[in-house]
Amino acid sequence: MIKAIFFDIDGTLVNKNAKALETTKRAIELAQKQGIICGVATGRGPVHLNQQIDKLNLDVFVTYNGQLVYTKDETIRANSFSVDVLRNIVAFSDEHHRQIMFGSKDSLEGSSLMRFGQKKWAKRLTRFLPKQFPVTLAKNLVSRFSLHRKDQRYHDLAILKEPIYQCVLLSAMSEERFLKEQLPDCQFTRSNPYTVDIIPSGGSKLVGIQQCIEHFGISLEEVMAFGDSWNDLEMLSHVGFGIAMGNAEEEIKKAAKYVTKSNEEDGIYQALRYYDVIR
Repeated sequence: MIKAIFFDIDGTLVNKNAKALETTKRAIELAQKQGIICGVATGRGPVHLNQQIDKLNLDVFVTYNGQLVYTKDETIRANSFSVDVLRNIVAFSDEHHRQIMFGSKDSLEGSSLMRFGQKKWAKRLTRFLPKQFPVTLAKNLVSRFSLHRKDQRYHDLAILKEPIYQCVLLSAMSEERFLKEQLPDCQFTRSNPYTVDIIPSGGSKLVGIQQCIEHFGISLEEVMAFGDSWNDLEMLSHVGFGIAMGNAEEEIKKAAKYVTKSNEEDGIYQALRYYDVIR
């Protein structure tokens, strides 16, 4: 019996216009009426999350790839970077002149270029980039033509005085080994080819979900999860019902128990009908 459902956001819960389909809204409402807990499991943080999920009335929020988990009333998990690990991330970013963002509970600060990329219309522009856009080339160009570059660009950011749960780095997929060598006490996960999410070692969406369902007395076998990208892989592989969207990466589809329609084609509604969660 399914007692909790978790949704990735981009490419899953919302469509390309960052809107939840009417069938998705209806499906979630029907599931909640049966007492099923519905929430997100996302790489995003709490900042402006209500707008990003199209103001859906969800029950629980697994954010920052499982590092910050909460309901409307309480915090279930808050796993931030240690002082030493965060110091190493800042030093690495300054030394290598990298574009990076730091995520706290209430804010996302850092690279002005990446803050620009967070804007809705800027995100829409990325849909026109080829999937194998040369990220390393873009990073090198940004670095070369950045004016007034400071040696300690991030060192004095006010946000670093707060608990930091996740960093988002402009990085090509080919850099994975390099990053692990530079930041051995961190975990790396991504939902796109352009940026990598950096979280404390041992963290993941699955870990966040596990602590969440322990709080509610639910087992993993009673959990359904929807996703479409690499940071959903572990989650979909371990819950009782891992559902890949029709628009998901092929690797994700192979790991899922069921592949539904895309996020543009009533995929969530169709899967919940398939499993008789709703009728």
